[in-house]
Amino acid sequence: MLQEKGSLPPYILPYEGISPALRTNPRYAGPGSSVLGKVTLGSHATLAPLSVIRADGHFVDIGDDFFLGERATVHIAHEVYPTRIGNRVRVGRNAVVHACTVGDDCIIEDNVTILDGSEVENNVLIEAGSTVYPRSKLLSGYVYGGNPAVIIRQQSQAEANERAAKIERDIVAALFSAIPNRAGRSASNFVASTASITGHVDLRDQASVFFSCELNAGHGSIVVRNNTNIQDNTTIVARRDGVIIGQDTTIGHNVTIEDSRIGSRCLIGIGSLISANVHIDDDVLLAAGSTTFAGQRLDAGWLYAGRPAKPISKLDDQRRAMMQSIVTTYCAYAREYRSLQQERV
Repeated sequence: MLQEKGSLPPYILPYEGISPALRTNPRYAGPGSSVLGKVTLGSHATLAPLSVIRADGHFVDIGDDFFLGERATVHIAHEVYPTRIGNRVRVGRNAVVHACTVGDDCIIEDNVTILDGSEVENNVLIEAGSTVYPRSKLLSGYVYGGNPAVIIRQQSQAEANERAAKIERDIVAALFSAIPNRAGRSASNFVASTASITGHVDLRDQASVFFSCELNAGHGSIVVRNNTNIQDNTTIVARRDGVIIGQDTTIGHNVTIEDSRIGSRCLIGIGSLISANVHIDDDVLLAAGSTTFAGQRLDAGWLYAGRPAKPISKLDDQRRAMMQSIVTTYCAYAREYRSLQQERV
């Protein structure tokens, strides 16, 4: 694949025999960027370092002139929702576009999360740090912000141009910042080739670390127990006390975890922040975009949400079944990607 000067090819893998279809070579693709599975990517895309477009359990279709920021993630909902993104869309750093539809000329700023089944019409600006709740509809021509994202004001063309240009500048700067690919390997688990593993990291049977994740044990340790999945662009940092994550747990895309304890059979939602010295019991669901405060404890059997996270409702059998289904699906994903990586070596 030919690339413009200063760019590397993205990391490409098929899934279930289907390889990504790129209408043209990306304009730029930064170190650690990856395009995986049932993806159609339009012409002249720009992919920042460690960005991930992953289409395994459904398809992703992206239009022309697409910019994807550093550590941003595009993914699907397994056998439920694909992701469709229009032309001239700009997605900022650490944003997640998940199982939704995004129209033409949209601007998705840094740390935005768009959740399953949502529809973003043409010419929408979503301000940094916002969360678009599942099955939301964002109307054309408006600026949205907040958690949940709501209309803030009408969008002017001048503002749209300015915000889009800022995302483009940030991505170009990241492309030339020489981010290394420090891939960790494990003989018995799946560690994606674009993931980074540093220090004492103990991955138990069928634990998986997906694309562009960073696990840095520092002077402590990180333990990830059986069947637990760490999804794309999640960062786990053990500064002193270490991180322990129980078995059969899902850590969603673009989560940040500091020294903490997370129990078994938990789901930590997309874009959440787990602060230092947090203790999460077994059997907890933390909703997407939530944050915890240092030293907080989340009790077993509850759904938590918010900034800071508060108990919302007791978990029921339907939610528990959904949580277990994700674990099962990701174990299958991990086996497939591990085999594909071994074939590629």
